[in-house]
Order: sequence, then structure tokens, then C-alpha cells
Amino acid sequence: MPGKTHVQTTINGEQVDFLCEPRQSLLECLRDVIGLTGTKEGCNDGNCGACTINMDGRVVTSCLVLGVEAEGANIETIEGVADGSNLHPLQLAFLENAALQCGICTPGFIVSSKALLEQNPDPSEHEIRFWLANNLCRCTGYDKIIRAVQDAAKKMQEA
Repeated sequence: MPGKTHVQTTINGEQVDFLCEPRQSLLECLRDVIGLTGTKEGCNDGNCGACTINMDGRVVTSCLVLGVEAEGANIETIEGVADGSNLHPLQLAFLENAALQCGICTPGFIVSSKALLEQNPDPSEHEIRFWLANNLCRCTGYDKIIRAVQDAAKKMQEA
């Protein structure tokens, strides 16, 4: 039985050290070891996007990444999207546009949408839908989510 591995990484701008088993997913490490429960477990096989994080500038499903792969990485989770108590424009837009219900998919949609708007501050509806195609929602339908991303993009450009 292999022992635990020491991992040093940066999560939401802070240096973090944790121990994990070689088989543990990064999702398990974030939630169960580090205590960042904002990232949600949906399908646990990479199909729903609920566990989406930003790792070294790439949008990834954390259920498909091993915790040991976080060594030296720069990770942003949903907890790192807001600026302290000030919500990110995407978070506000999701609230204002009623683009969430049960909340399981919301962190993944917000992290993915933030990455999109960082790359393309003025995406078309088609580009938003394509970018978010790996995120599934079973409650709200997608129109409100798309409108929230469009609304946030507009507000971010005006700021």
C-alpha cells in the first residue's frame, strides 16, 4: 500500500500544502482534504463540469485530475472568483438573471465562464454555448445561464 504524497500548490493565490493518496482525485483533495467545498461533485467521470476549476490557465474537470498532479500548479476554484466579499460580475449576473437553482453546476459554469471572458471579453452567443458545452445543468435550462454570461461580459466591458 503506497503512502501519502506531499503536494505543494497555489490555490486561489495562497500557497497550500496537503497530503494525498496517489489514487485521490484533485476534486477529493479540494473538498475532503483542503476543505474547499465550493467545487461540486456531479458525475465523477468528467462529463458534467460541476467540478470545473482553472489549473495553470486551463479549464479542467478536477475529478479527472489526480491530486498529485497539482504539485507546483496554480489553481483557481470558485472560492477564488470573488474579491473578498465583493462578488465577481459573473456571480452577480448569475444571481440577477436567476441562472441557478440547485447550485451543483453553478461553480463549474462560473469558473468556465470566467476563463472564457478572460480570453474573449465579448463572446457571441454561439461562442458562449460552445465554450460551456461541457457543463451540464439539470434545473435551469441554458438560456438564463447564457444571458447571465452575456450580461456579465457587457458590465465588465463598461467598467
